Amino acid sequence: MLDSDPILVILGFILLMAGGEGVVQGAVRIADRMNVPPLLVGFTIVAIGTSLPELAVAIEAIGQDKPEIAVGGVLGSNVANVMLVLGTACMLGSGEDAGAGLRRDAIAVITATVILFAFVSMEEIPYEGGLGMLLLLVGYYTYSYLYSKGKEEDTEVEDNWLPDNIMLAIVATVAGGVMIWQGAVLMLEGATGLATSYGIPDSIIGLSIVALGTSLPELAVTLIAALRNQGGVAIGNVLGSNVMNILGILGTASIIGGGLEISSDFAGRDIWVVILTSGLVAAMLLDDREIGPRVGATMVVGYIAYMAFLFFTVP
Repeated sequence: MLDSDPILVILGFILLMAGGEGVVQGAVRIADRMNVPPLLVGFTIVAIGTSLPELAVAIEAIGQDKPEIAVGGVLGSNVANVMLVLGTACMLGSGEDAGAGLRRDAIAVITATVILFAFVSMEEIPYEGGLGMLLLLVGYYTYSYLYSKGKEEDTEVEDNWLPDNIMLAIVATVAGGVMIWQGAVLMLEGATGLATSYGIPDSIIGLSIVALGTSLPELAVTLIAALRNQGGVAIGNVLGSNVMNILGILGTASIIGGGLEISSDFAGRDIWVVILTSGLVAAMLLDDREIGPRVGATMVVGYIAYMAFLFFTVP
């Protein structure tokens, strides 16, 4: 008899991808019709839109009392964003000069990662901690917008495939949201089934299958930017997504769950991978070092090795 769990995971991936694209493109078109500044759209709508799959999976996991999948999904997604997504973009030659805006975001990534390390060490994100994380995220976006506006930095909004029709944009946004949540339900059901069938811990499923699936929107946006020779956009998308994942997704999950329990497994292994990967890239950007194709290829190979390590060391 055909195992339905892998099919559910694949269907969930497809719905998450399609739904994320619909929300982003629809929301950008609505914002354009309402004369919202493109810079504000880039900082908020696009960044939040590509992180909606992580949010949907995290909330669904909390609702099903699977906190390890919620936390593992965010940790694994941040590793995938840096090693796989950014590594692939740099292989295409997008690791060019960061610029002031990206250096600012690199500092934000380091700050968010330090906060994450503190909570992982405590093995819990309390309700108050989650609220503080969301407030920090709002402050980060507000500061970034005001600073960029003052410096007259140009943030380009990607081409939109939706016709310039407000009703179609609303439909695309709403339909995309529904697809994202349904995709999260299907992927979580399939991933949990796989974990049960093969004796794989929830934490490993979150770090691998769930994390990779929810990173697909970031991968799509980053690759498009890389192919258009928009290196700053490609790198900035990864940095912004990682800040959103830590402060926004885990902060929201903690508030909804009245606190978020974190397995000690993450403290002993995976948080160090997050610190190493995010910290290394952020340090290179702060030092104005170019992340060339060779470094990008090494990052991708490193990600594949990390995934192999996770599965080969499953108890």
